[in-house]
Amino acid sequence: MSRKFDIKPVGMTAETKCGFCTNTKCCTYITQAISTPRSKHDFDHLLWQISHENIQIYKDDEGWFLLVNNRCQHLMPGGRCGIYETRPQVCREHTNDYCEYDAPAEEGFELYFDSYQKLLTYCKKRYKRWGS
Repeated sequence: MSRKFDIKPVGMTAETKCGFCTNTKCCTYITQAISTPRSKHDFDHLLWQISHENIQIYKDDEGWFLLVNNRCQHLMPGGRCGIYETRPQVCREHTNDYCEYDAPAEEGFELYFDSYQKLLTYCKKRYKRWGS
């Protein structure tokens, strides 16, 4: 049985952590907060959204989110930002104090739907009369 050891490189700080990251995960998707779905109509709308490519939906302790897997067009080979000095404010404000370098975001998901079928299955469990 293999074990995972969380060994951080010597000298890593919040300011240097991005330089150690090899998959640049935070620059390969965006998330958008969405209203908490409360009705069959709301979930039907989510089914429409997740029917599109590269879309997932998740719920965590902060609420519900649309996850759009689409890499930033400014990401350079090797994972560096091609417009670092003029990057948008949201990028400047992003904190990596605890990021996906430390642990996968999925570990914090209460609910996660990566396909139409998985969300539909959830809808059918939640609403016994789904489809009628």
